[in-house]
Amino acid sequence: MSGRPGGLGAVLFDMDGTLVDTEVLWWEATEEVAGGLGHRLTEADAPEVVGRAVEDTAAHLVRAAGGGDPAGIAALLTERFFRRVEAGAPMRPGAQRLLTALEAEGVPFALVSASPRLVVDSVVGGSLAHVPFAFTVSADDTGRTKPHPDPYRAAAVRLGLAPGACVAVEDSPDGAASAEAAGCAVLVVPSLLPVPPSPRRTFARSLEEVTPALLRNRAGPPV
Repeated sequence: MSGRPGGLGAVLFDMDGTLVDTEVLWWEATEEVAGGLGHRLTEADAPEVVGRAVEDTAAHLVRAAGGGDPAGIAALLTERFFRRVEAGAPMRPGAQRLLTALEAEGVPFALVSASPRLVVDSVVGGSLAHVPFAFTVSADDTGRTKPHPDPYRAAAVRLGLAPGACVAVEDSPDGAASAEAAGCAVLVVPSLLPVPPSPRRTFARSLEEVTPALLRNRAGPPV
C-alpha cells in the first residue's frame, strides 16, 4: 500500500461532533433513556456516553441504573437518537469549507463513524447528502468499533492505503484512540470532552482553522 505525493493519501472524518453537530442530540437521547431507567445523567457519565458506541453506552446505563436489558436499551437509544437526527443535524463550523477544499485538490475522504448504519445513512442522506464521500463506515461494518482500531484499518484497506498515509479528523477520546491505534495521524477538534495529547495528535479549536495543507503536514510516510 502507498500514499499520495506529499504523504497525504486520504482524510478520514468522524461524523458525530466532528462534521455534524449531533453529539448534543446523542446526549439528549441518552438522557431521555436514562431517565426512563431511573438514572439522572450528569457530567460524570460523559466518558461513557460521548463518542461511545451504542452498545457501550447501553452497558453503562445498565450498570448505572442497577439493571435492565442491554440489547433493548441499545435499540431504544438508537431509536431516540435516530428520531432526533432525522429532524436535522447541522454541519459544524468550517466543515463545508474544508470538504470543498479537499475535493478541489483531489484528496479523497471517507466517513468513519461509531454510529449505527441506520443513523449514518440518515445523516449522509440528509445534512451531508451533497458531500462526495468515497464511502462510509458505520459501527455495523466492522467486528469492533471505536475505540478499537478496526474501523480506521478497514477504511485504509478500502482506499488501498497504509494507515500512516491517512489523517483522521476526530472530536472524542475514543475516536482519537481508534485512529491512532490503527496507525493514522490524528487531527483533533474537541467538542464535548477533552482529548488527551499524544505525539500523533494535532489539535485545532475548530474546523475553521483546518486546511488541506495542515492535514498534508500531519500525514506521515506510509507504514
